[in-house]
Amino acid sequence: MDMQRLDEDDSSSSAKNEKVGLKRDVGLISGIALIIGTMIGSGIFISPKGMIEGCGSVGLTLILWCLCGLLTTMGALSYAELGTMIPESGGEHAYLMYTFNKVRKNKKPIYKLMNTQGSKSFARVPAFLYDWVALFIIRPTMYAIMAMALGTYAVKPFYPDCPPPDIAVKLVTAVAMCTIAFINSVSVKAATMVQNITTFTKLIALAIISVGGIIMIFKGNTEYLSEGFEGTRNDPQKVAIAFYNGLWAFDGWNSLNFITEELKNPTRNLPRAIMIGIPLTTLCYVLANVGYLAVMSKEEIMISHAVAVTWGERMLGVMSWMIPCFVVASTFGSANGCLFSSGRLCFSAGRDGHFPRILSFLQFDRNTPMPAVMFTLIISLCLIIPGDLSSLIDFFSFASWLFYGITTASLLILRVIEPKTPRPYKVPLPVPIIVLLASIYLVIAPIIQNPGIQFVYAVLFILSGLIIYIPFIYMGIHFKFMDKITIVLQKLLRVAPTDKAR
Repeated sequence: MDMQRLDEDDSSSSAKNEKVGLKRDVGLISGIALIIGTMIGSGIFISPKGMIEGCGSVGLTLILWCLCGLLTTMGALSYAELGTMIPESGGEHAYLMYTFNKVRKNKKPIYKLMNTQGSKSFARVPAFLYDWVALFIIRPTMYAIMAMALGTYAVKPFYPDCPPPDIAVKLVTAVAMCTIAFINSVSVKAATMVQNITTFTKLIALAIISVGGIIMIFKGNTEYLSEGFEGTRNDPQKVAIAFYNGLWAFDGWNSLNFITEELKNPTRNLPRAIMIGIPLTTLCYVLANVGYLAVMSKEEIMISHAVAVTWGERMLGVMSWMIPCFVVASTFGSANGCLFSSGRLCFSAGRDGHFPRILSFLQFDRNTPMPAVMFTLIISLCLIIPGDLSSLIDFFSFASWLFYGITTASLLILRVIEPKTPRPYKVPLPVPIIVLLASIYLVIAPIIQNPGIQFVYAVLFILSGLIIYIPFIYMGIHFKFMDKITIVLQKLLRVAPTDKAR
């Protein structure tokens, strides 16, 4: 469409002379840093107590951390097969779009219901509902939670004897969010550099805690670790909640799948980054907990508002100020990784026509998805205004694992309907089956154990996406004033459509 191009002038000459599209600027090291840096946020430094509260014993806590890492690795390897088979940015969005379009075209009798007029639009429903939930709730909530943790820790040293003012925390949070958005809008290389540096910083912090704990163990301080399985809880509901807390600490494991089109040699580097990044994160989590338990008792960990700070006060003395600095750097890196991947999801949704096309445009001087980054930033800033994100966290876990399960099921569907399609990396069949079963459990268990109106609201919100989908995607209703808005934003942001059209 002509409205998608800027007027013929000098400012657009670079867009005509050079292709506008995502560039493969992310290498293996940066890919590993994105995975680790997005997963390791503030949780392991502030409140690993959720695991201990649910498990009741040191032994079960450490085992559960390992199991969370194992399940996460299995899920990520399943996504690695999808990512190498469907090398497009957007993560779940791209995989659901591809799978259900293939199901629509399949001639087997079981799929004939989808081979009807208009079924192409029907095949888009799973991907659209994912986009609807992810871009308005899941990803902005994740970004806001990380940024608010940063704001809290950055302000806390100025109010040592009382909780910091809410307005101060929100202002620092908003400034941090805008700074990260600016970095991601200016340069992909700058964003990956920030990710690499902050990931290195948080690994140094966890190494200090782990080595400090090991030194204490060699000195004979094994009193708390030697408790083993003493006090293990027999309540499956408590253990399930602890498992949820552990999986929250690992969320972000699929970050690299959102930027596949910017990853160098994705068929090789995507599986490698996953196989290195997630086991390394699991090892860091387990060793950090060993470090805590070598210095603090279970009871002390459970009553501490910031476990790493308490540990630092006991082990580092006058150097304990380093821990809050490490936490701020860690949360900054996690928020950066979250926004980096969220922008690519928004970009892909716009490119496939699920959201306004302007969201799929790139800044033609820098090849960054500036409109998509700005969109995610605005939604996230709105979420920090009320300040209480706790109710959204439950929705986050429920909705996330619902779509993780659907996406894993799509891998199994593709194994059936496209068995001969090349798969540069192929995960053993039991792996996605286990992930699918775990996803079903993680969606159903909270509803059975603690039924509440919030789950009804969650389902209603997911289905409410159909109110937008039916008129604007299925029926193709388009308002002409949107074209004028698109042109204005193109000129204002200096953005243009990508050369890859789908």
